Amino acid sequence: MATTREILLRAKSAAPQLALLTTEQKNELLLACADALEQAEDTILAANAQDTAAAKDTLGEVMLDRLTLTPSRVRAMADGVRDVAKLPDPVGIELDSFTAPNGLHIRKISVPLGTVGMIYESRPNVTSDAAALCLKSGNACVLKSGKEAFRTSCAIVSAIKDVLRKENLENAVNILDDNSRAGAAEMMTAVGLLDVLIPRGGKGLIRHCVENSRVPCIETGTGICHIYVDKDADLSKAVAIVKNAKTSRPSVCNAAEVCLVHKDIASAFLPMLEKELSGGEHPVEFRVDPSAAPYLHGTAASDTDFDTEFLDYILAVKVVDDLEQAIGHIAAHSTHHSDAIVTESVAAARAFLQRVDSAAVYHNASTRFTDGGEFGFGCEIGISTQKLHARGPMGLAALTSYKYVVTGNGQIR
Repeated sequence: MATTREILLRAKSAAPQLALLTTEQKNELLLACADALEQAEDTILAANAQDTAAAKDTLGEVMLDRLTLTPSRVRAMADGVRDVAKLPDPVGIELDSFTAPNGLHIRKISVPLGTVGMIYESRPNVTSDAAALCLKSGNACVLKSGKEAFRTSCAIVSAIKDVLRKENLENAVNILDDNSRAGAAEMMTAVGLLDVLIPRGGKGLIRHCVENSRVPCIETGTGICHIYVDKDADLSKAVAIVKNAKTSRPSVCNAAEVCLVHKDIASAFLPMLEKELSGGEHPVEFRVDPSAAPYLHGTAASDTDFDTEFLDYILAVKVVDDLEQAIGHIAAHSTHHSDAIVTESVAAARAFLQRVDSAAVYHNASTRFTDGGEFGFGCEIGISTQKLHARGPMGLAALTSYKYVVTGNGQIR
């Protein structure tokens, strides 16, 4: 079993070789990796069965589904890798060029970040997504899977390494053997070995990495996403949007956790919403602010419910006086991930979209669209909620930096 430092050193040594691959070479590798994932389906599913069996007593139904793989989900992972192969190469692009007064020709060229570290929790598909995006962008990667998905993630990486080994690139994709907190701590202090660290998971993991990492860290993912239903909303449209944002996949960071409703339509809208969301296989539990209690059955909201990423069939609901109060509430409670307004008023939509400071803001659409695939980026390595370097769904371009290439003819200063 290799130590964390040994794995980091191997990845660092592989990065320069990977950065030299042509677009065609990278695409051939990705297509071969996709085939390898499908060929290893039985091995991956067997490992996943062990993971899910071990997690049954600690994970709820929604989070267990997030961990579980099926044959169709393995095929979807492979197709996600193929989709990345189809995307334009983000490396070697001339972003800008100019000639200085002294005759120097200066070009700004996109380059890989180098060695990317990623710490994530119980979503096995993140393993193949991260590997594919790093390979296409010319970066070596070091992955640290959460313990719940560890066997599955190792099986996925093993299938990918089988392909890379044939090209002497085995160390381009790596997974830590140490899935404890000590392994994560060593990644956070791997200055000079990792160029960037990306945490992807719950609030606790992300906050710990942001506060303790000495390696540059990109804050991702915690999603307390709001939908504000304005007084000029189409109520049927609003019900459909809230239902999709809350129930289509409640365990993901772009699912809605809070619904704010204008007081003028609360008496009409909230009973409609309750009727639509209270039935079916997974009825939604409402955490109800006193302002919404006259119109909706549910549990009285606690002091923390409007600051909680439930990741479950739970929705916090509040009635607000106007658009101004809705924007103020979002400013106070949002994690700056994704927030939406449902309204037919152009003026209200414009004000919301301009003033809500989140990575993605929506008018008359579900927050569930904040996703690399939906934005045309292929899969994503995370959704950044910060503003420097990358913001929103992080696709290939977010895994590059740039350098200046300067050509002269004997100029001295």
